[in-house]
Amino acid sequence: MSRAVLAGSLVATARGYARLALAVSMALAAGVASAQASRGAHVPPPQDTPYPGTVAIHVDASDTRQGIFRVHETLPVQAGALTLLYPKWIPGDHSPSGPVAMLAGLKISAGGKPLKWTRDEYDVYAFHVNVPVGVSKIDADFQYLSSRDGGYEMTDRMLDLEWNKMALYPAGYFSRRITFVPSVTLPHGWQFGSALEPSRQAKVASSGDTTTFKPVTFNTLVDSPIYAGKYFKRVDLTPKEGAPVHLDVFADAPKYLEMTPEQLQAHRALVAEATALFGSHHYDHYDFLFSLSDQLGGNGLEHHQSSENGLEADYFTAWKDAAPGRDLLAHEYTHSWNGKFRRPADLWTPNFNVPMGDSLLWVYEGQTQYWGFVLTARAGLWTPEQFRDALAMTAANYERNREGFHWRTLEDTTNDPTAAHRTGLPYRSWQMSEEYYSAGQMIWLAVDARLRALTHDRKSLDDFARAFFGVDNGSFVTRTYAFDDVVAALNGVAPYDWAGFLHAHVDALDPPLLDGLARTGWKLVYTDQPSDYEQQYNNRPQSPRHLYNFTWSIGLTLDDHGQINDVRWEGPAFKAGVSTGATLVAVNAKDYSTDVLKGAIAAARGGKAPIQLLLKFQGGYRTVPVDYHGGLQYPHLVRVKGTPDYLSEIIAPRTR
Repeated sequence: MSRAVLAGSLVATARGYARLALAVSMALAAGVASAQASRGAHVPPPQDTPYPGTVAIHVDASDTRQGIFRVHETLPVQAGALTLLYPKWIPGDHSPSGPVAMLAGLKISAGGKPLKWTRDEYDVYAFHVNVPVGVSKIDADFQYLSSRDGGYEMTDRMLDLEWNKMALYPAGYFSRRITFVPSVTLPHGWQFGSALEPSRQAKVASSGDTTTFKPVTFNTLVDSPIYAGKYFKRVDLTPKEGAPVHLDVFADAPKYLEMTPEQLQAHRALVAEATALFGSHHYDHYDFLFSLSDQLGGNGLEHHQSSENGLEADYFTAWKDAAPGRDLLAHEYTHSWNGKFRRPADLWTPNFNVPMGDSLLWVYEGQTQYWGFVLTARAGLWTPEQFRDALAMTAANYERNREGFHWRTLEDTTNDPTAAHRTGLPYRSWQMSEEYYSAGQMIWLAVDARLRALTHDRKSLDDFARAFFGVDNGSFVTRTYAFDDVVAALNGVAPYDWAGFLHAHVDALDPPLLDGLARTGWKLVYTDQPSDYEQQYNNRPQSPRHLYNFTWSIGLTLDDHGQINDVRWEGPAFKAGVSTGATLVAVNAKDYSTDVLKGAIAAARGGKAPIQLLLKFQGGYRTVPVDYHGGLQYPHLVRVKGTPDYLSEIIAPRTR
């Protein structure tokens, strides 16, 4: 064989191998695509058609000793393949957080005979069953084993029943097209609050009190939790004009139910101020479901006609020393307008197992955080000084604790509920964590100040709120929105390059989050004394959110036992090599306490000797010298002379 013939043969062979490789590659790709497509093929996609018949669901919530909810469902069915779904994407959680691992003991039967079920191979929230010919209804029984982590969902004095944790529902339908008749059994003598309306109540001597509710669509059922308890008080907060509003309080003991006339008036003022702000309502009646407990956990979730709220047991009885957290009710109430009635388009889904998108959470949560602070002050639940002190702490986070914005945008943090599942992060100031709440709040403060300046103080964010959220008074039908709708509504209040303004704050690195504060006539300063508000925060160790905050000085936050929760990225402690998760044992050879650490930081001011921290970490001990000499640093707001005081105008009451 000549070299020319050999070369031609090799070329032909190479081409043949190339064609073969391409064919194999294409076949493999097609196979992978086909396999990926088939992974979800066994779960019918939701259709906007009514589910035939009504699903009955009963929850026995009387087992307060073991915290077990026992569920029985009866579903009308037709012969053939049926898929039942456990809710995965939970509104308000903004993530695939449905606790399917807590579902146990599932049994499906027809006429008393068991039916075999299988879990979907790729979707652990989907359960398949073949319904035999001649069967028109099936029964599903299981238990929901309530949480023991981060607070209880059921105690011997109260409980929080969330229907998304209790229900299986048929796949293939919009949740608004499936009708449920719910009922619940509670411990004998317990009272409850809910947006659900009872249809009848029957006493069951052996197992407690059973209530059946009027039929509702499944999306409404999931949106209507129940709080129940042994010690209960309902307070009427209904404004002069508008639908009924109630504060349903459940407490660890009767003494915690007592409130002063001034406290009652402030809570009534909250409803009046919100009604005045939005100029509408989107509920027949609204219930603040409010637990005052040092045991019950998992509170703080919005719903259209109610909200789940929970604070420490002494909310009323320690009023003067417990301002932090008092904005919770205002925040969740605002969500009835912002988040439930008006909702970002990618957060609306046809059922609870279609993925949500979170791109506009800086409106949904950020503006709600803004109004939560403002309405709390307007109602008198905070004094003006407490409002400013709370805002100062928020602003300080974005002046000295914002290193993460060097590499990611605020909008990227809207992915955090899905990416991090709201778990603890080792370096929060670098990773950031759901900054669309508080950084979003600072954006809307800047928008409010800019609207006032553009219109010579004739218009404000109040006008945007009424125009954007206050439409369709009395309507329950969700209205979705996109970025352009927000921009158009702002331009309707005052023409401006709002798209450019928002993009600069949301989509760009290192957004100018403190500019709005300066435009309200106030500036951020630091002193060596904490505000009364921050002092209250530090003096309430029973609070689940409690941390001793030295972020703005040495760059640490710690719990009661000296465990380091966070180290400020590139702060003094970080540069010295201090790690999150370590425990601070001693400071300058003295046993750790918060007072000892404060004293050491204060004593090092202006000096040269480092602060010696003895740390226990990963089973060993080491001493870390921290070269910090700036003293204690606590944030405050002070007036900028010669500028309009928009901040005081923003929190001025509208109804008094």
